[in-house]
Amino acid sequence: MIRKLTIIGLGAGGIDQLSLGIYKKLKEADKLYLRTADHPVVRDLENEGIKYHSFDHIYTEQDTFEGVYDQIVKVLLKEVRQSDEVVYAVPGHPMVAERTVQLLLNEAKGDQEISTNILGGQSFLDPLFAALKIDPIEGLNFVNAMDLDGDELHFNQHLVICQVYDSFVASEVKLVLLEHLPYDYPVSIVTACGHKDEKVIHIPLHELDHNIEVDNLTSVYVPPVKDRNLLNHTFPALRKVIRKLRSPEGCPWDREQTHESLKKYLVEETYEVLEAIDQQDDEHLAEELGDVLLQIMLHAQIGEDEGYFSIDDVIRSITTKMIRRHPHVFSDKSVESADEVIANWEQIKAEEKGVKNDSSLLSGINKALPPLLKALEYQKTAAKAGFDWEDIQSVWAKVDEELKEVRDACETSPDHLELEIGDLLFSVVNLARWKGINPFLALERTNRKFLERFTYIEQSAKSEGKTIHELTLEQMDKLWEESKRK
Repeated sequence: MIRKLTIIGLGAGGIDQLSLGIYKKLKEADKLYLRTADHPVVRDLENEGIKYHSFDHIYTEQDTFEGVYDQIVKVLLKEVRQSDEVVYAVPGHPMVAERTVQLLLNEAKGDQEISTNILGGQSFLDPLFAALKIDPIEGLNFVNAMDLDGDELHFNQHLVICQVYDSFVASEVKLVLLEHLPYDYPVSIVTACGHKDEKVIHIPLHELDHNIEVDNLTSVYVPPVKDRNLLNHTFPALRKVIRKLRSPEGCPWDREQTHESLKKYLVEETYEVLEAIDQQDDEHLAEELGDVLLQIMLHAQIGEDEGYFSIDDVIRSITTKMIRRHPHVFSDKSVESADEVIANWEQIKAEEKGVKNDSSLLSGINKALPPLLKALEYQKTAAKAGFDWEDIQSVWAKVDEELKEVRDACETSPDHLELEIGDLLFSVVNLARWKGINPFLALERTNRKFLERFTYIEQSAKSEGKTIHELTLEQMDKLWEESKRK
């Protein structure tokens, strides 16, 4: 026997907005369930003598809205399997902002004994457009306040945030919007659209949760952003700027750049990021990271202009890679420690690159790395394969051995001396690795220290009306030691 589940939309206003067919269906229903009795039409239905069961009590019994919706669906499915027909009525239109309806349709889809029928009812969107005097053809972003994600909002379109149930939800909505818009950006609070109690209040954004009455019929409207500078923090804005710079109407310098010509700038900007990190200057770091991002965007735009790849390909590649290399986060694989995470990463990386059994383990090391970092990566990779010193004393012995060979090579050819100095540096890198020190960063720290102390000598000489060239070595050594003490 086929059981019938009829889902009805109660519209946005009073009983006068119901069609005759829907009114008769509500009047004749033996089992009528309402998601909520907090709707303008319900008082009219009660006056007509229509009996119903409301799910309002479930809202107080459950901690989350998902729990409420799941419980409603569970009760309805149980009832419909025991009845010839169950009528379930929701505010507005059943297919607009009604999570329970979607859950019911999904559950009933695979059930051969349940037949679903949807009867319309005016959604609140039509009266909302009329109240706000907007045309959705200009672009509409319609979202649920309970699932609000600022990264997915389109502020250059009309933005309607529905189901702003209470002041807490309104506060959460405000906080999300303030991440992107000025505190005084104009927004509108719309309540009971299409009903005689309809209200539209225009306020600045920061007052969204200040003594404003909201309920389950409340929506927040955010008009499209006209000042493009307000969206300069968004990725689409950056992409448009880079595309414009590379266009025929853009900048001659940017149009002339190639992947090869930009290489030096990428390296320079990367080092400036490292400097900002060392300085612990967050504002400077944000600026320098932006400069690195600029280089990435320029390379991606060149790739798009030449028809080979775009920034979408760049983002897709890294997003897919991060998901694939973190199965313990995005899949069902479990790990016990950070070391196991690294081991999984290396295994997945090797599988991606199709490393063959007869290829060197070192072949995967980036050959473009600076020599110090390349030496460190070679040693780390070899150590993972078991090719490493047994203890730190052996490492120290190797450093002493290489240092002696450098001294002996000082009287030989420059080529031999260069080779021995390289061996010494390689052994020092190994010592740093054993002690958990990045030799690249260690040397950079020393460079910075040398710069500060040498600059101190220059400034001290200048304060005495001299140049550094007029100081004796003894005087410079004295100032050097003074700078160390300071």
